[in-house]
Amino acid sequence: VIIGNEGALVMGGLGAVSIGLMLGTALPPLLVQIAMATAGIVAGGLWIAAAGALRHYRAVNETISSLLLNYIAIALLNHLVGGPMRDPSSLNKPSTFPLADVNMLGSIPGTRVHWGLLYGLIACIIAYFLMQRTTFGFAARTAGGNVRAARIAGLPVGKLTVIICFLAGSFAGLAGMVEVAAVQGSANESLNAGYGYGGILVAFAARHNPLAVVLISLLVGGILASGGILQRSLDLPDATVLVFQGLVFLVVLYSDSLYGKIPFFKEKPIITTSASPPASPGEEPVVTA
Repeated sequence: VIIGNEGALVMGGLGAVSIGLMLGTALPPLLVQIAMATAGIVAGGLWIAAAGALRHYRAVNETISSLLLNYIAIALLNHLVGGPMRDPSSLNKPSTFPLADVNMLGSIPGTRVHWGLLYGLIACIIAYFLMQRTTFGFAARTAGGNVRAARIAGLPVGKLTVIICFLAGSFAGLAGMVEVAAVQGSANESLNAGYGYGGILVAFAARHNPLAVVLISLLVGGILASGGILQRSLDLPDATVLVFQGLVFLVVLYSDSLYGKIPFFKEKPIITTSASPPASPGEEPVVTA
């Protein structure tokens, strides 16, 4: 289980900002945005691939290593925005030099939603077809579900582990690029806002289905956005949304253990008579589940 999304998001944002500042206005905005997205994907992917490599070559638990990599990424972010990459004019909130306005991801015409939403939708569709409709996805799901069975089947488990970690980090890195190119405009401490940890909740609630991630993320995003409304209208603290997120996470954790114990969720037996000979008088029909 990889829980290093936060670190990959931070590294993706730093990579995107670095490329954006280096290119500036030397290239058309579309090419700069593509280069920034590529940099974010590669930076985030390589960051989590390190956890996969540690798992493959040194048998280090990927959950622990990816979690610890988060703190290294945050420390690196604080060092860069407070030192080598700092904009001298950013006094109260240290940050890098801002991206050029023409290189920012604007809003979708007629809406208040930026183009980063389209990036996310495309990423979810690609992830779905990659994991559900390809032989690689089948091999990845087999290795993730039962490593021993995957080895017996002759699958290259170590290689699959590194590739899957790279893909997981690349999606988080793309999210970091969107955060700096559509919202922040520069890299600063706001990159470490906990979005990576929120992604873990979304993934579990969506049952690891990339298409379901779209709907669940809208739900979780709505809960996060409701904090200010709850504070103004009902005098509830802004942290109430964290309680709601915790409740959702608890429901997701307990749903697997309760599945099959509640009559409503039990699978009903299917009565089939076409595959069996006609029942003789007094004989019960064949029941298959």
